[in-house]
Amino acid sequence: MGKWGDWLSLTAGGCLPLAFAPFDFFPAAVLTPALLFLLWLDIPRRRALRRGYLFGLGMFGVGVNWVFVSMYEYGGVSLALSLFLTALLVAFLALFPAVLAYLLARFFYYVGPAATAWRLAVVFPAGWVMFEWIRGWFLTGFPWLNLGYSQLASPLVGVAPLAGVYGVSLVVALSAGWLVLLIIAGNFRQRMVWGTALLGLWLGAGVLHAVSWTQPAGTPLRVTLLQGDIPQDIKWQWDVREPSIELYTKLTREHWDSQLIIWPESALPELYDEAKDFLDGLGKEARAHHSDLLIGVLYEDAATGRYYNSMVSVGSARKFYHKHHLVPFTEYLPMQSLLGGIVDFMQVPMSDFSAGPAVQPPLAVAGQQAGISICYEDAFGEEVIRELPRATLLVNVSNDAWFGHSIAPQQHLEIARMRAAETGRPLLRATNTGVTAIVDAKGRLQKTAPQFEVAALSGEVQPMQGATPYVRVGNALVVILMAGMLVIPWLLLRRRGVDRVKKP
Repeated sequence: MGKWGDWLSLTAGGCLPLAFAPFDFFPAAVLTPALLFLLWLDIPRRRALRRGYLFGLGMFGVGVNWVFVSMYEYGGVSLALSLFLTALLVAFLALFPAVLAYLLARFFYYVGPAATAWRLAVVFPAGWVMFEWIRGWFLTGFPWLNLGYSQLASPLVGVAPLAGVYGVSLVVALSAGWLVLLIIAGNFRQRMVWGTALLGLWLGAGVLHAVSWTQPAGTPLRVTLLQGDIPQDIKWQWDVREPSIELYTKLTREHWDSQLIIWPESALPELYDEAKDFLDGLGKEARAHHSDLLIGVLYEDAATGRYYNSMVSVGSARKFYHKHHLVPFTEYLPMQSLLGGIVDFMQVPMSDFSAGPAVQPPLAVAGQQAGISICYEDAFGEEVIRELPRATLLVNVSNDAWFGHSIAPQQHLEIARMRAAETGRPLLRATNTGVTAIVDAKGRLQKTAPQFEVAALSGEVQPMQGATPYVRVGNALVVILMAGMLVIPWLLLRRRGVDRVKKP
């Protein structure tokens, strides 16, 4: 197919983000990898590398270009530098499918029907998801656009409580490979085999989706999530701080009928010590109304001088959660001794937060245990489950005002919903500008507040107890499975001594 295959790879990558929010065309997560897998068959390593890289450029160039908005419109970075850094990020992320394609061509370079079946049925799908998993932790991780996140409205989400988002991704990738085998099958019997297998995969996932892995813990909880809609570019100005506090206080006092009221990330625009008297008074009001609050605040440890991005419980108890998984180059500078001079030269604004402990207990609020995550921490399922099964509900607070009217807030909500589906816990998500949402224990949206409006989203959630299989074993099960799906075919093909594709 030559250069047409290269252009198809780029186009397919650019179409993959249509599977994710806000477009939600989940079949694209099967169709675009299926086309890519077909284009990877029996080609030299260099061409495989090129096609993988082009697919990655399309995928991330369309799917995560919102980082430009964050840097240029709100981060104080110049236009030229914002464009350069966005292009640099996309170019780096595109290396993951490129390296995968090269390795597959290097180690699975066999021809013949048997080799083709092994690659499409097992090897290509497992390799794709293995590299998703690597991207999820390499250099602190960037797990955006994992195939599994696109399936919240499809039967395949039923795999989430069993094997997490990577398990869902694996079923999606298997569907892509088996679809290609169905299309290229040489006879009716083969088409029946792969068609039946594909149908069985989706039906099996649908059956799993009907399983209840967790049980109710107590009675439903009345909650209110506040969305102040404070523009990011004025949020920390001195003349805006007092009106911001007054707004959130007013919204809180209008909803004392709720057992739990949640303010977004850093909603309190001053340090905890500066606001302590205010919080003491608000806590007294909360106790008088038999209510609890969770409030986003910045916390300074007087003993060490370290700053934390935190949540504090106010009302029946005063406890803290300090954000652990910080965003590099935004909340802290990695390899400061090496990169500090470069950042100073390029004049990139930086925050300097410290990371909280990796394991922190849930916060006790309204008679329940709340597992807390702040902003992009909810993208790491293996970290969210550290607070389980003790936590009976999940709370995520965020400030996606950094991304303006881009697709990032919708993508972020989609990721957060997967944490609910994996853990069998309801999720309460309070944000500054949206998307504020109440999510049930299956990952389904119950209520959302409109973006870019002041809102107080109220509703009832049912806390849950017990542990899904994913809570018990995390990503270990699917990683071991993928390793076996790569190693076993490699050994079998080597022993059979089938012909190899000639490489330049």
